[in-house]
Amino acid sequence: MTKTRKMIFLSLLVSQALVLHLIESMIPVPFITPGAKLGLANIVTVVSLYSFGEIETLFVIIVRLILSSMFGGSISSLMYSTAGALFSFFIMLFIKRLGRDKVSLIGVSTAGSVFYNIGQITMAALIVQNVNISLYLPILTMSGIGTGFFVGVTSKYVLNHLNKINSTTKLFDSKG
Repeated sequence: MTKTRKMIFLSLLVSQALVLHLIESMIPVPFITPGAKLGLANIVTVVSLYSFGEIETLFVIIVRLILSSMFGGSISSLMYSTAGALFSFFIMLFIKRLGRDKVSLIGVSTAGSVFYNIGQITMAALIVQNVNISLYLPILTMSGIGTGFFVGVTSKYVLNHLNKINSTTKLFDSKG
């Protein structure tokens, strides 16, 4: 893949993640726990992780976090999202490398979703200086397993579709 195509594809991933984040912020989620979300933007993170390397995926995450906080967030939402996204990213990367043949994309996504919640709870505990906020963790873990599974299945479908497009059009061929 040429540098220009790679930059365009990464830009498209960032814009898709941003749009999914903005749409998700408009969807009321009937969870008991405050701040619980579906994690739709994580679909793009998983697709990037399996399509590109760690640096590119980290780029997509950071740019999405910055832009999403500019378009409708606050400093506190940026802090929570950054903690969650980094916890999620590093555990997905670790599990993807360690369990290369043993853990599926869906398992990697589910672990990422659970650790996103752990990152946010950790940040909240640091901000309010009270570890009792971790009492939300069991509920967030259960919702994280469900949303992580959904994100993993969706990401697998998107990657399969991208592979079909690439096999017929050679869209990602390095010869340009």
